[in-house]
Amino acid sequence: MKILQVGKFYPIRGGVEKVMYDMTLGLSQRGVACDMLCATTEDHEGGTIELNTFAKLFVIPTKLSLAATKLAPGMISRLRKIAKKYDIIHVHHPDPMASLALFLSGYKGKVVLHWHSDILKQKTLLRLYSPLQSWLIKRADVIVGTTPVYVEQSPFLQKYQHKIDYIPIGIPPIQSDSTNVNRIKERYAGKKIVFSLGRLVEYKGFEYLIKAADYLSDDYVVLIGGKGPLHDDLTQLIQDHNLTQKVELLGFLSDEEVPDYFKASDLFCMSSILKTEAFGIVQLEAMASGKPIVSTNIPNSGVSWVNQNEISGLTVPIEDASAIANAIQLILSNDEYYERLSLGSLNRYQSLFTLDNMVDKSLQIYNQILSNYKV
Repeated sequence: MKILQVGKFYPIRGGVEKVMYDMTLGLSQRGVACDMLCATTEDHEGGTIELNTFAKLFVIPTKLSLAATKLAPGMISRLRKIAKKYDIIHVHHPDPMASLALFLSGYKGKVVLHWHSDILKQKTLLRLYSPLQSWLIKRADVIVGTTPVYVEQSPFLQKYQHKIDYIPIGIPPIQSDSTNVNRIKERYAGKKIVFSLGRLVEYKGFEYLIKAADYLSDDYVVLIGGKGPLHDDLTQLIQDHNLTQKVELLGFLSDEEVPDYFKASDLFCMSSILKTEAFGIVQLEAMASGKPIVSTNIPNSGVSWVNQNEISGLTVPIEDASAIANAIQLILSNDEYYERLSLGSLNRYQSLFTLDNMVDKSLQIYNQILSNYKV
């Protein structure tokens, strides 16, 4: 079996490319030949990177941007050259460049379409991309989502439910530094630490988490990690509400720092408000750390499937600061309830969201396709 993952960018920054990369590594570590074809960002020169004996990373330089998407025309010629080597091409959506490369590759083999998210806000892009997206949906042998909820309810996939499946995202166990964890706890000694993490952009709904702090007593502190265009606006909001002693924007956190904040925190909160948040990988990091979660019930998103209400945490309505605060207080004011949700969170990670689980489900789907399995 030879697999090619085709999709977004290198270096790894966002959730889609991390899933691609982790799949490539996980499959190759099982002895399955799995390569990855993607475009560059951040002026990376591109080239071929040997990951291990069974995996290569083909990185193609990005040449231009159109309708808010990066284009790397070299992906087309590269895929035309190598496509016939693979039994299955696994395309990660949304990525118009990957779809175009497959369309022009002449590839006749099996295709898995990984539907991470609908295209929602980029209306111009969707108008341009719609014919190619329709072709890709029809061309795919199997369409997989990251949760059963999202692919069942996507308006673009309603006619294709007969070939729908899902592969829950999986991550490795969280590795933290106990010295750094203790340092964080000491910095906020006597406080109940509520942690959140993500780009400071509109759909993350951080304004509602900040406003939730108005309802919390002084023995709570809200820590928000990440950078983004709303940094100054959120800083002003914190000042306007006199919350500088209760809410802190931590800025960018390195991959090494993030696990330490998860371990040091008492609870994780994800306050996203739009379906753009299709899954919420950060919830898995909280679960792997054994932390209860407060997340929002976003219509037609898979977020609330990941964090199950009363099992791994609590879900609340979107754009409701008081509901967020009430859920935080409910969990952190009752030790027995807290321990039950903490254990439920860790158990949910171990049963559904490990890297091994993601690789197992991928292999199951690949084997079904190659055995002439019909969904």
